[in-house]
Parts: sequence; C-alpha cells; structure tokens
Amino acid sequence: MTERKPPGVDFESWIDKQIREAEERGDFDALPGKGKPLPEGPDPTYDEMWWVKRKMANEGLSYLSPTLALRKEAEDTLAAAVDAPSEHMARRLVTELNDKIRVALRNPPPGPPLGLVPYDVEELARQWRERHPA
Repeated sequence: MTERKPPGVDFESWIDKQIREAEERGDFDALPGKGKPLPEGPDPTYDEMWWVKRKMANEGLSYLSPTLALRKEAEDTLAAAVDAPSEHMARRLVTELNDKIRVALRNPPPGPPLGLVPYDVEELARQWRERHPA
C-alpha cells in the first residue's frame, strides 16, 4: 500500500495512522460509493432538512399544511360517505366534514387557499340512495 502523506511531510500523523489502519482492516469497504449505489432520497447538499425528510419517509410519516390536510380529509370522507353502511352514517360523515370546513372558512389556517365550501348533504344522501337501492 502506498503512503498517503502530503508533499513535504515525512512523518505519519496520528489521524493519518488511524485512517491507514482502518483501510487495512477494511472498515471503509462497505461505505456508499465503493461500488454500491448511494441511498435514494433527497439530495443533502441542496436541502438543510434532508435528514428530517428521510426520517419521516422511513417512519411512514408525512406533513401537510392544515388546508391541504383538510382537502385530503374531504376527499377521503366523501369516498367513505358514498360507501357508508347506512344513509344516516353518510349524512353524519358529511355533516361533520361541513362543520370542519365552516371553521376553516371562518378562521383560515396557514397554507394555500382552502378551495372548499360545505357540501350539499341532501345531494350526497341522494347519491348514496342511488348506489344502495333498498
């Protein structure tokens, strides 16, 4: 193995010795970049929060702004209401969703515009009856 000393330095520093011994033991053989692909994910050189994003992805977590979270909840609730086991349950789901939308319209949360208005409970109940004939 060739010595890795800077030019003009004729002694091995303690750090250089530690690195050399670790290389000889093979401690660096399994590091990314030694013939193995780097892990997928955000590029840490461009994003200060890359490690937070990677940790959240590994833990299966996500973060949406309150307005986007309410939009997603509305989408999921409408799908659940159409497939609800009873018309009463469908009405209750949409009524609870409408209450949340009204609160968000009165006190806009941070984030992008909400873009929602309360849903017509009677129209959704009619759709439920069409989908579930007695």
